[in-house]
Amino acid sequence: MRAKRRTTRTVEVGPVKIGSEHPIALQTMTCSDTRDVKATVEEVMRCADAGADMVRITVQGMKEADACHDIREELFKLRYDTPLVADIHFAPKVAMRVAEAFEKIRVNPGNFVDGRKKFDEITFESDADYKAEVEHIEESFLPLVEKCKSLNRAMRIGANHGSLSARILSYYGDTPRGMVESAFEFARVCRKHDYHNFLFSMKASNPLVMVQGYRLLAAEMYEQGWDYPLHLGVTEAGEGEDGRMKSAIGIGALLMDGLGDTIRVSLTEASELEMNPCRRLADLGTQAVTEGWGLEAPESCVETTRDFKTFERRSGDLPEQAEGDNMDYRYLLHRDGSVLSAVTLDQLKTPEKLYKETGAKLIVGMPFKDIATSDTLFMREVPAADDTEGRLALKRLQDVNVGVMAPIAALKASPLPNSVALVPLAEFAAAGGKVELPEGAQRVAVTATAEETEEQILSLKGSDAVMMLLDVKPNLRVQASRRMFEVLKSNDVKVPVIHHMRFDDSFDRDGIVIHSGSCAGALMVDGMGDGVMIEAPHAEADFLRTTSFGLLQGSRMRNTKTEYVSCPSCGRTLFDLQEVTGKIQEKTGHLPGVAIAVMGCIVNGPGEMADADFGYVGTLPGKIDLYVGREVVRRNIDEAVAVDELIQLIKDNGRWKDKEEEEEEAAVAA
Repeated sequence: MRAKRRTTRTVEVGPVKIGSEHPIALQTMTCSDTRDVKATVEEVMRCADAGADMVRITVQGMKEADACHDIREELFKLRYDTPLVADIHFAPKVAMRVAEAFEKIRVNPGNFVDGRKKFDEITFESDADYKAEVEHIEESFLPLVEKCKSLNRAMRIGANHGSLSARILSYYGDTPRGMVESAFEFARVCRKHDYHNFLFSMKASNPLVMVQGYRLLAAEMYEQGWDYPLHLGVTEAGEGEDGRMKSAIGIGALLMDGLGDTIRVSLTEASELEMNPCRRLADLGTQAVTEGWGLEAPESCVETTRDFKTFERRSGDLPEQAEGDNMDYRYLLHRDGSVLSAVTLDQLKTPEKLYKETGAKLIVGMPFKDIATSDTLFMREVPAADDTEGRLALKRLQDVNVGVMAPIAALKASPLPNSVALVPLAEFAAAGGKVELPEGAQRVAVTATAEETEEQILSLKGSDAVMMLLDVKPNLRVQASRRMFEVLKSNDVKVPVIHHMRFDDSFDRDGIVIHSGSCAGALMVDGMGDGVMIEAPHAEADFLRTTSFGLLQGSRMRNTKTEYVSCPSCGRTLFDLQEVTGKIQEKTGHLPGVAIAVMGCIVNGPGEMADADFGYVGTLPGKIDLYVGREVVRRNIDEAVAVDELIQLIKDNGRWKDKEEEEEEAAVAA
């Protein structure tokens, strides 16, 4: 079983060809001021040397458009023919000018014609009123279409979840459906005039919305018989491991299904640093459509037949408490998504370090369960009966409702009170779902691969199994696991499924983040999975736990830390994004459930903050506007005091807690 790459036409961007017959093209975007020709040329060369197949440059006005001609000419002189892409917002005339120099134009259908920066609601009395509102699109957009056609320029019709036009928002709402229709309005003009050298994107800062938008777009194109390529990206992903995780979930989920022909990983970092995660994702996507496996996918797993107009999450039944239980087993799993952590005997030798690695709060050396503490620990080996220190460390965690699970053979050899016995599904099925538990074990869980028979899977229906660990090789997980979930869904089997991902030492930190986001995240954004366990003996335990929680948060399941929507910087940026984002994170990183957007300019400001509670947006050099949701509440604040003003705004809206308050509440809750 393997994914099949969606068949597309070829779009030509200078010497680079994009489409299903060609390798996935990698791209990035410059951060320098476009009017600084020397700096922009040097940045493009760094990106090209790092592996970029094309580089995007913001072009906000005529001065920038004129500079683009010099940039293109200088790069040719230096023997760099890397295609350049003009990023256009609000400026049809600028697009016309830069099309004479650059190989590709990106237009945002949310603002290219409408030019509205406010989210004014429009009331449509009838469908005819809406169609009349659309008619002016062709008049304004057609000159660029004709110019691109005559010069053989490519175009990206790039819809953004955060910058849909007032017309689309009023008629379709802030939805994936609205994103698709926004792009189709412009595509119909291109097609009407026999221009087909274009592709689509459906970008959002929320990976779930982004994936749903692209899936719906692909489904609609199948129905229309269209075959245009797709540019994939999670916009405003942020930086570091969080930015890579969000991008892996969104981009990887689609690549693993054979969707996507060119990709960009948007990080709040130097543009050339985007190329490494970009290349890793492209390699994963290529593997997904070239490596076969020995099972047939059920019909519902085929891209052209799955339902992409409704999105529902499959939720397994959480463990219940039984009379006579010595421990509250309801805490083995969490209703919003669970994190399991693998623990070794060596870790038990340093209890306080173990408590920190599992995310517990320490008060006078004793552990207390916190918002990001592992729900259950998995041990391949159990401490011996005479290992009093190791057993005490486990008991202290169990006392604050952290579960402990181990293979049934290990528990038979060394019984452990209040433990969960892990049994292979084949063995569980052979015993009719009635496994004799070792002394001390009071619950049973199963481990499975996607090779299990349907009869074995059905043995879980109505059984006492509290969870299933689904253990599949990372690069086979998406397609193989869909078969498992199809059987579970069609037979109403409610056992929670935990994605158990094992990595050997060939995976570094970025590899673990990108593979787990692409493979497990691809399933969880489609509602398939109740949690994750990442096992990598060579990696730091704390990193594996925080990566697991990041995967759940990126999949929009369980929120355990402050969420940042941070743009990657470009020539429009009005302040040092990396420096300011770092300051904001340092002061607000202890506010789980709060989402903060940090935007370099107004173009991606209010719209991309659709999921954010508060926004910090550059408006003029040295000046910042602060937002609550999409509404600006404080204008033209001096940059020197803007971070402090943001904190005060969070306090004024009742969303602030001091770090000490967080720790006290954790102790009381425990």
